[in-house]
Amino acid sequence: MAYPEEAWLDISGIQHFLFCRRQWALIHLEQQWQENLRTVEGQIVHEKCHDGHLRESRGDLLVARALRISSAMLGVSGVCDVVEFRRGKSGAQLHGREGFWQPVPIEYKRGKPKEGLEDVAQLVVQALCLSEMFCCEVPVGYLFYDEIHRREKIEITSALQSEVRLTLEEMHRAFARGVTPKGKATKKCQSCSLKDLCLPKLEKIGDVSAYYAAAMKGA
Repeated sequence: MAYPEEAWLDISGIQHFLFCRRQWALIHLEQQWQENLRTVEGQIVHEKCHDGHLRESRGDLLVARALRISSAMLGVSGVCDVVEFRRGKSGAQLHGREGFWQPVPIEYKRGKPKEGLEDVAQLVVQALCLSEMFCCEVPVGYLFYDEIHRREKIEITSALQSEVRLTLEEMHRAFARGVTPKGKATKKCQSCSLKDLCLPKLEKIGDVSAYYAAAMKGA
């Protein structure tokens, strides 16, 4: 069953959701956002990959930057940093181009590969969107990390696809409920751009004024 367009979620939200359900709700339900060094560096990385022409052709390789993608079946939409179309024996048939062109999504990230599946899941969603849009399989994608300056090849396995589909279904249910989960302090909070807005310590401290007084002393 396809989702109506007004119910589509932002593809990038899956990385927030897997990192922290509360962070996702603050951003995508309450529309809150706060910059920190990591988010600024991330924006710079994305701006770099979007520099230059949005389309370029080099023989059997077509490169599309900032490509809008969507999937009605998954109920998501967003932007691919880069999609490479490589001429081969299978893939999509493109207007004005002979033969078949295999789409390969490439997502640019700051830092280095993470322990969790946040980045991989976002790439898998992009691959599923491209598969639906171009009516072909998308078996491989890449994550490019600016700190190590190389691509990490990701196989878009059936297991990853199933996990991502289940996560998106959970996201749609959470969005429909419209309830922000309570905060719980973890190690992840230190790198979260919303930690000052989220204030997970308030879950353990009953007196808000006391919390702010302690925070001011530490400033």
